[in-house]
Amino acid sequence: MNPLIRIFRTKIYTAIFLLVLILLVGVFGYMMISNYTAIDALYMTVITVTTVGFGEVVPLDNNSKIFTIFLILTSIVIVGYALSTITEYILSKDHIEELKQKKMQKKIDTFANHVIICGYGRNGKQAAVKLAAHNRSYVIVEKNKEMIEKLELDGAPYVIGNANEDETLVQAGVDRASCFISALPSDADNLFVVLSARQINPKINIISRASQESSYSKLKFAGANNVILPDKIGGDHMASLVVVPGLMEFIDNLSIVGKSNINIEEVAVEKLHSNNIVKTIRDLDLRRKTGCTVIGYKDENGEYIVNPEAELELAKNSKIIVLGRPEQIEALNTEYNIEQ
Repeated sequence: MNPLIRIFRTKIYTAIFLLVLILLVGVFGYMMISNYTAIDALYMTVITVTTVGFGEVVPLDNNSKIFTIFLILTSIVIVGYALSTITEYILSKDHIEELKQKKMQKKIDTFANHVIICGYGRNGKQAAVKLAAHNRSYVIVEKNKEMIEKLELDGAPYVIGNANEDETLVQAGVDRASCFISALPSDADNLFVVLSARQINPKINIISRASQESSYSKLKFAGANNVILPDKIGGDHMASLVVVPGLMEFIDNLSIVGKSNINIEEVAVEKLHSNNIVKTIRDLDLRRKTGCTVIGYKDENGEYIVNPEAELELAKNSKIIVLGRPEQIEALNTEYNIEQ
């Protein structure tokens, strides 16, 4: 909790305590000094503290009048303190939220080549967890203000606003981002957001969620590089566990994110050699140096080759996919100074 909010809440608790105390003093005072019943004493205390101006239950003697003067003066101070504290808390809470949002926006403005995730539901949160495990900067765009506390608890940078509005996407830094994930529950909203993101940043890599298979082609046409259907993937995965259970269990045990349990890594060719000499997979000799095995190759046009030949030449802007035990992947990263 913010320290300022904690201070204000302490003041409010103090004000409530003083209000209750003045009521108790008034009730017992009138019962002892004026011989009022409990109900009459409470009535006199309330009309005195609130200064509504109703008449006394019975005429007051001198001692009761002096006590009433004391009660009025004391209650004015206490009620005034309570009102000012509550008002200050309400205004300061709004001000604190505004300051927190400005501080968050200032942090987001420093991001570049980050990932924007629209929607912090089940899919959006899973994406954020994966990106955080891979030390990738990301920003959550969420329109539901009730999610602020959850976002802050998870330590996720966020922008509160409607992702359908270009201004919200600009606040999230869509013009500087490298990837964009649209994980909204509605296919129509995802379609509109993909169109907006593609218009603002033509080079950004867009990944969108889809609930209906009929939305796949529309989202691709709108500018999404990849469209994921979670329900279809889940169904295929469960069916595969029936058809080829051993293979699927092996794949499930592979880890692609984390700090100490990675089994598969994608590495840009430029990180493996700094000169302009074209090398082959055999020239890299990763198996001997690190223990890792090259299982895939992605050329400069984005085309994949599974289990590439050892004599395959590694072109610029291409990538290789390697498989190994966690310690072998770590050896690869150490050998070529690849940051995780």
